[in-house]
Amino acid sequence: MDNNNWSSRTRAVAAGRPDGPGEPMNVPIVPASTFGAGGDRAYSRQDGTPTWEALEEAIGALEGGHATAFASGIATLAAVVDILPVGARVVVPTFSYAGNRGLLAHAHKIGRLVVTELAPDDVDAWVAATADADLLWLESPTNPTLHLMDIAAISAGAAGRPHRPKVVVDNTFATPLGQQPLSMGADIVVHSATKLIGGHSDLLLGLTIASDKGIADELRDSRTRGGATPGALEAWLALRGLRTLHVRLAEQSKTAAWLAPRLAEHPAVTEVRYPGEGIMIAFELAGAEEADKVCGALRLVRSATSLGGVESLVERRAGLSGDAHVPAGLIRFSVGLEDPDDLLEDLYQALG
Repeated sequence: MDNNNWSSRTRAVAAGRPDGPGEPMNVPIVPASTFGAGGDRAYSRQDGTPTWEALEEAIGALEGGHATAFASGIATLAAVVDILPVGARVVVPTFSYAGNRGLLAHAHKIGRLVVTELAPDDVDAWVAATADADLLWLESPTNPTLHLMDIAAISAGAAGRPHRPKVVVDNTFATPLGQQPLSMGADIVVHSATKLIGGHSDLLLGLTIASDKGIADELRDSRTRGGATPGALEAWLALRGLRTLHVRLAEQSKTAAWLAPRLAEHPAVTEVRYPGEGIMIAFELAGAEEADKVCGALRLVRSATSLGGVESLVERRAGLSGDAHVPAGLIRFSVGLEDPDDLLEDLYQALG
């Protein structure tokens, strides 16, 4: 049903949807582990289900590659690690999702990988690292500091090396409506669909999209071996969330862009980080004590660890062990669909 002339907004609504005579308008939830002998499927772990495949078709159409659904966002990194040889050299941003850095740090500790961290905004260092890296793991914007990385420059640097290191981009914050890293030269895109794609804080699911079918097949084989398969309900919910991503993203981003300068005006706020679009804001207070007090004083905005849902959430990331190096007073703010004036009033009363 996909059409190359359709916009990303249209693909988010139409791709992966049944279109034959008498077909349902939405792909059904298929909660089956096994299938009758003699058909195209035998067992869901190895052969997939129609529900997974509809989601994969839709996200693949948006990102321009071959998609595979996983049980969680972190499972996508585990699959990428699984297809690397022992001793592979991996580069990761110093400021990036703590769960990913924790998994890579463990792989480094046991001798599975050699992991190096670089400042996310040091483009020259990243391009230089392509000389001996096997894989470069990028986030843009980064979690939680909202640094922007030059995906195109780093990908071009990798493409110019004889051994052609792989470039992976975590596109969770930007979403495929904000950027398509495969078109910038990346090899693999990953998403925590738990976040903006699902959009309602009610599922765990990860996605990989590869530019090359061979890489996609390796990732799918890793899913089969490791059993990191998504649930039928979760895949259906993620697909349903994808259908409204463009309207949620537009409205939440509009609110975030309105709130960011108003937060910067408050005397208790020492810095506001907002990349100019998207739903995420990072703002800093004088220190950990002040940030914790604000998180505890909010009444409408909730303090919780996730992001990308319809509800606004905050978290002081340095309070987590994996993010102890993040500025102590930094609060990550995921802007939801509430009325902007109500959000600002709540933030200001908590800031005092």
